[in-house]
This record gives sequence, C-alpha cells and structure tokens, in this order.
Amino acid sequence: MTTRRLRGGRVFDPANGVDGEVRDVVMREGRIVALDAREAVDEEIDAGGCIVLAGGVDLHSHIGGGKVNLARLLLPEDHRRGFAAPAGSDNALELPSCGNCAPGTLATGYRYAEMGYTSVFEPAMAASNARHAHMEMGDVPIVDHGAYVMLGNDELFLELLSKGTDPQRLRDYVGWVVHATKALGVKVVNPAGISAFKFNQRKLDVDQAHVHWQVTPRQVIGALARAVHELGLAHPLHIHASNLGAAGNIASTLATMEALEGLPGHLTHVQFHCYGADGPRSFSSAALALAEALEKHPNCSIDVGQVLFGQTVTASGDTMRQHGNADLSHPRKGILADIECDSGCGVLPFRYREQSYVNALQWSIGLELFLQVRDPWRVVLTTDHPNGAPFTSYPHLMRLLMDKPFRDEQLARLHPDVAAQSALKHITRELTLSEIAIMTRAAPARLLGLRERGHLGPGAAADVAVYREQGDVEAMFTRAAWVFKDGEPVVRDGRVVATPVGATHFAQPEFDPGVERLLDERPLGVHKRYAVIGHDELCACCNGGRLLPSACEARSV
Repeated sequence: MTTRRLRGGRVFDPANGVDGEVRDVVMREGRIVALDAREAVDEEIDAGGCIVLAGGVDLHSHIGGGKVNLARLLLPEDHRRGFAAPAGSDNALELPSCGNCAPGTLATGYRYAEMGYTSVFEPAMAASNARHAHMEMGDVPIVDHGAYVMLGNDELFLELLSKGTDPQRLRDYVGWVVHATKALGVKVVNPAGISAFKFNQRKLDVDQAHVHWQVTPRQVIGALARAVHELGLAHPLHIHASNLGAAGNIASTLATMEALEGLPGHLTHVQFHCYGADGPRSFSSAALALAEALEKHPNCSIDVGQVLFGQTVTASGDTMRQHGNADLSHPRKGILADIECDSGCGVLPFRYREQSYVNALQWSIGLELFLQVRDPWRVVLTTDHPNGAPFTSYPHLMRLLMDKPFRDEQLARLHPDVAAQSALKHITRELTLSEIAIMTRAAPARLLGLRERGHLGPGAAADVAVYREQGDVEAMFTRAAWVFKDGEPVVRDGRVVATPVGATHFAQPEFDPGVERLLDERPLGVHKRYAVIGHDELCACCNGGRLLPSACEARSV
C-alpha cells in the first residue's frame, strides 16, 4: 500500500498530548507510523495552513434499523426537497440518495465523510430487528459502524428481574443477547417504561414500580449496569433516562446517576433530561445542576443531544414519551408501535422554532451543558440525530461553542424571555480546537473502547481528517480538505473520491451458553435457533466489510 506523508499541518491529537504542534503525520498499510522526516514516501501532501485531526467518531446517531426507515417514510416531502442536486452532485461516485432530516443510507455516508467523520454508531438496535439494522448500516458507505442493543424493556429480562433471578444469570442473558445480535454495547431506553406503557402506565419514575412486573427503573439500571460491567463490555451502559422531555425531569436524571451505585454509566442526549420546573412557566434550565452532579460522579459520562432550529423528525424507542408528545408533532402525523414485546418505536416529525419559549430554552440548555461541564473527556458532541437536529448541523454547533459573539447573536434572536434570562449570555467560555477534538474524536473513541481510533499515535488506524484553517469554523468543518479512511483518501476538497465499505465493530463477551434454555419459554421476538447472527452472516449483512470484534475482559463488582 502507498505510504503517505501529511507535511506541515497543525496537529490536534489530545489523546497523545499534541495541541496544535506543526508536525508530519505518516500513513502506511492503513496505520499511522512513526517515520523520519528525511525518509522517502510514495506521496507527500502539503498540509500547511491546515489542521489535522483523527477521523470523527459519533457515538450516538440513528442511522440504521426500523425506526430510521419509518422516519424516512413519514416525511416523503423532506426527501423530495432533499433530492435537489447538492454541490458537487456531478460526482459519479455519489449514487442517488436524498433527505435532510433522515437522509438515505448512501447520503448518510457521503455527508459524514465530507465533514471528516469516519466512525458512526447506531444507539438503539432492537434485538428482534438486529439483522435489518446491520444490513442498513452496512449500506452506509465509507464510515465504520456498530450498534447498542436495547434491553431493560424486554419481557424476559423484566420477568427474570421480578423473580429475583441470580445476577450471574442476568449477566449471562445480557451476554447472550449481545453475542446473538453482534452488538457493541447495551442501551436501556426509559428503563421498564416502554413495557409499562403497554400496561397503560403513562409515567414511570425511577422508584415507581411497573404495574405488572413490580420492578422499578432503579432496579433495571442497577442490574444492567452490573451485567455490562461484569461482562467486560468496553462501553458503559448507555442510558436514556426516565421522563424524557418532561418539566422537572432533572430529579429523574440525578436519581439515575445514583442508581448506578458507582458503576460506569453513559447518560445520553442529556439536554432532554435536564429540565427544572421553576419560573412562571414551570419549565427551566437545570444544566448547572447536572454539570455539578457530573463532577460528583466520575463514573458517569454524557452526550448532549443538542437542539438546533428547523425541521427534523424524532425517532425513539421510547413509545411512552413519544405518545405524550404526539400533539406537538409538525406536520401532524406520527407512528407508534410495539416491537415483538421486545421494545417500542415512536416516530414524530418536529420543527424547533426560535420564537418558541420551550424550544429556545432547549437550545440554550444544551449549550450551557457543553460550556459548564469542566471535563471535556466526559461530554460528547451529539444532536441525537435526527431528534435534536440532523448530524449535518454539527459544524454549526461547533461554531456556537467556539465563537461567543456568534453565539450571542443567535441568542438575541430567540424568544425574548429566554434571551433575557438564559445563563448562556454570562458564559464567556469558548471551546478550543483541542476540546472539539476531544468531544468529537478522542473521548467517544475512549468511551467505546476503540483503542485504534480517535487519535494519531503510531499504530492507530489511519483515519485522518484535514481542514483548511479559516476564521469561520462552521465552513471549515463542513467540508474537509482531505479525509483518509484506513490510509486511503475518501474525500478531497470536500468531494467524495472513494466509497469503501465500512467495518463493523462488535463485542465478544463470555457467558454461559446454557442461558439459552430461558428462551424456550419466552422467545426474544425471534426463535433462538435463528436469533444468533454468525460471523459469515454479519459479513454478508454488512456488504463484505471487515469485522472488528472487541474482546471483553470479565470484571467483578
């Protein structure tokens, strides 16, 4: 393979303590290598006037599975609008694909690569729908991918928990599901709440019992966090907490952190879980309370799920909360569904408006979180695509975080009560390029256990993004000058120049296979004979892409 040297770029590689140093980056056989500056290479690329980062890693973006397809089907008008030819659409490598809020699989890969992202992870894979999710992710070109399987609302797990089943047996069950679905991690959505909704409960607080199974979300979180930890999965339990979007839900979020009892946990799209009930509208920001709680809980990490203004579509396994939000949909349509007594699905279009008090406050809360959490290694940049905004808005979000005057201009355009009262106007912090590199590369790679991604040290995968430095960081991060995937160029001057098949990341936990006997009485949507996805089948589902299994190190509590 070709040996390439990127010469003279400003390198930001926080995982290796490099903060804007002018240095060379050399790629050979798909890896970053240490090479003397005088040694000959096959190709030398002038990176002067550019910044050089590892390829972006998005640990929470809904890109594959049933709910994503429903989101696309629900907004055909968005796809008609999105079919307008984008810049560079004469590129024969880019096959037809459209959509803005929930773009098609091909457009998803193209747009991520143009922004310098090389790995993207689907956060809500239903166990009974795992094959479809893998096939859809495999159809996304260029970027590597993986998924977290949803547990904590499947009837078998809740039944076992309600019976006081031995924690080791629960751990084996979780391990088997991860193995069967070829997941990288485990996600819990509204713990026990999706199931409770099917029993006509419309709310389930952290210490409130499920009306049928008589278990609480606290018990579900504790049991799953323990199982994930003992199995040795690299990524902590990925938690969509109770009472998403409800005023006062900061209490649920703080209780969820306590429910972990010191075990690792990743709280996702926390902007939607960070609301107080103060003020004349009984709806307020609790961003500071969450930032302070994060300081006290070093076992926890977060991603934000930033809201940005405009049309999008919300797609979630949280049927309970999507049912509660149905009257707010725009346009007025939606889909609510049960999935094989395994999980749920709610899809609602939504338009975030600057002059809406609630939407403006949501926008402000997300930015407050980014800017008030002191440790950038425990906060990841996301919009919960497409729930808060499409992933293509990441460059705009980066500018908001890095440019206070621009942020203040945006704040002044909002609902006057929010503009006047928001703590955001008093926050002077501007994120640095190094902090952006942490939140979009190094931190998510570390949280996922991707030791060869998210950095530019020798031996790392040669996933590299190069941007021409300019004052407008939104323009800079929208179209990369170069993107290399495994050492080969896939983007040049913001234009896709190659469309390789991405690799699939998945975990390989150890467990007692005898746990399969539990499925004889209550199948998991699919009969156990057909539930396990083999390596050959996974490779076929993913268009022949490489398989990147992650070994797990068993731990004790």
